[in-house]
Amino acid sequence: MLSPYRRIFEAPGTAAFAGAGFVSRIPLSMTGIGIVTMLSQMRGSYRLAGAVTAIMMVSGAALSPQVSRLVDRFGQRRVALPATAITVAALAALLLLARLDAPDWTLFLAVVPLGCQPTFGSMVRARWRHIYRADPQRLHTAYSFESVVDELCFIAGPILAVGLSTALFPEAGVLVSAMFLAVGAVLFCAQRTTEPPVGPDDGEKRPSAIRSPGLRVLMLTFAATGAIFGAVDVVTVAFAEEQGHKALASVVLAVYALGSCIAGIVFGLVKPRGRASSRFLVGVVVMAASMVPLVFVTNLWWVAGALFLAGLSVAPTLVTTMSLVEQFVPDGQLTEGMSWTMTGMALGVAAGSSIGGAVVDAHGAEAGYLLPLGAASLAALIALSGTYWLRRPRPSGAETHFGPDSALPQARAEMNESG
Repeated sequence: MLSPYRRIFEAPGTAAFAGAGFVSRIPLSMTGIGIVTMLSQMRGSYRLAGAVTAIMMVSGAALSPQVSRLVDRFGQRRVALPATAITVAALAALLLLARLDAPDWTLFLAVVPLGCQPTFGSMVRARWRHIYRADPQRLHTAYSFESVVDELCFIAGPILAVGLSTALFPEAGVLVSAMFLAVGAVLFCAQRTTEPPVGPDDGEKRPSAIRSPGLRVLMLTFAATGAIFGAVDVVTVAFAEEQGHKALASVVLAVYALGSCIAGIVFGLVKPRGRASSRFLVGVVVMAASMVPLVFVTNLWWVAGALFLAGLSVAPTLVTTMSLVEQFVPDGQLTEGMSWTMTGMALGVAAGSSIGGAVVDAHGAEAGYLLPLGAASLAALIALSGTYWLRRPRPSGAETHFGPDSALPQARAEMNESG
């Protein structure tokens, strides 16, 4: 049954870069929740913990797409290694400031450079795209595999971060996250044979991929989706603490990722039908509906069950999103295009974690679960409002000039031909 997954590893070097990509992505799920757990223990405030995490996410939203543009222009290895070095140094500074009981404002300064962290998920997918661009079914399976890897990271990451911080010392989760990032980046960049080639530099400045209307819709939808994840993380940790089982928060969050992981595995085994834009819209709407049970939580078992069901819609939606990104940006800007969707999610996580922390401090954890429901409803509204642009892919062979002047005439021409 899993033979489609075995076949994607028939190409030389695929297992090596996929394995390294897994290690390099674990920090994505460890760092934020690790900072929340660390500061809530050391400073006694979820508001501060959520705000510091929010600044980290906002920094990522500002810096990550620029790092990805450099990756597309100069290559993965030349950009990812120095960017990782900056990120690890910033994490070390944060740990030192937290241990020395430095003023709160210094913590905000320390997390700003964390925005330079490379989006290894985008770089891994760019390698799959380079290898299987002529084989859509294998590429679909590869993207589904990477979605599963993302969810495995989100299963292992929170368990490690919260477990280490509560069992050993508050900084343990963030410290191990930094170690994973450093080791994973070195291993990933060492895989030179599968690195996508850099396109020719004609000396002209390329316009940003975000000028694509369809990509902007995806980014805004992912911003609201990220608010779901950010709020769920902070509120669930607080709810578990209110129930007297804070250490179980990582297990409950892992159940959320487990639901997505199972759905991703199944999705990779089937041949997708219909328009990617239609599948995306269905996924976002289902995601919104799946948040309703969280409003009625009474215990951690209820939270775990509700999050498992909610997770079933996550991976298929993410896989479909990557397919849509390919339709909206040229190959030479694929890493940047994928990074913009992650940027939207980072902004959302920042808002969700920050507002979630404030709601928990003011009204308690149960009230906090209204926030992911509102964010999911907003995501569905944005996606449905942008249906027109989601169904207008970049014309085949078009250059990187996006915007109304180029996309609208093409869309009108297609409409005239069909009607």
